[in-house]
Amino acid sequence: MTIAARPRHSIRFHSRSFHAMALAPEAPLTDWLAELDAWLERSPEFFVGRPIVLDLSSNDWSEADLLGLTKDLGERKIQVLGLEGGDRSWLDPALPPLLTSGGRQESAPDRVIAALDNDDPTPAAPPPPLRPHSLLLDSPVRSGQYIEHLQGDVIVIGSVASGAEIVAGGSIHIYGTLRGRAIAGADDPRARIFCRKLEAELLAIDGLYMTADDMEPHLRGRSVQVWLDGDSVMVTAQD
Repeated sequence: MTIAARPRHSIRFHSRSFHAMALAPEAPLTDWLAELDAWLERSPEFFVGRPIVLDLSSNDWSEADLLGLTKDLGERKIQVLGLEGGDRSWLDPALPPLLTSGGRQESAPDRVIAALDNDDPTPAAPPPPLRPHSLLLDSPVRSGQYIEHLQGDVIVIGSVASGAEIVAGGSIHIYGTLRGRAIAGADDPRARIFCRKLEAELLAIDGLYMTADDMEPHLRGRSVQVWLDGDSVMVTAQD
């Protein structure tokens, strides 16, 4: 008798990378939430559908603080994807997962490797830095498009439509009208944003943001450059 082996259904796993925005809450949380509410009044759709990571490096947070905060953010329709810089002892299933600095969920092997590294008196050699390079887009960026280039500058020969978003590790150069969102300086706070005509929904460098409501009316429709001065986003005309 011949017995045919039945094929087994396998569970397939795939690796995926997603872009997430980081929110860095500050104490006291009541004041920080009040500032967040003021932001949401000006830009009510800003966080809709966006995965959010909470950066907890600025303060020592308790597990109870984070349980309350994630609940408060959920009531504001802000989805928290994970926690970065949190206490490794937190195991409450009601909390989002802890992430390493690279965006991966922290696991038991990660913790074991970290412990072994601490016992090793010889520090590991750092990886060689990536060589920055620019991304050149020779056509306009359409509404709904998302462009991410973290290894250098982004140059757009054309306009960026409303609803489009560009994220760059370095500077952003737009030789046309900027109507969407430009987020520069993911790896360099000295980065700048240049555009021939400012009609932007949002400008950001190194995590500091300026929405359309915050921009001076006399700068709308003009050629501008954007940079950071301390914790302030500065915009000046170039024409």
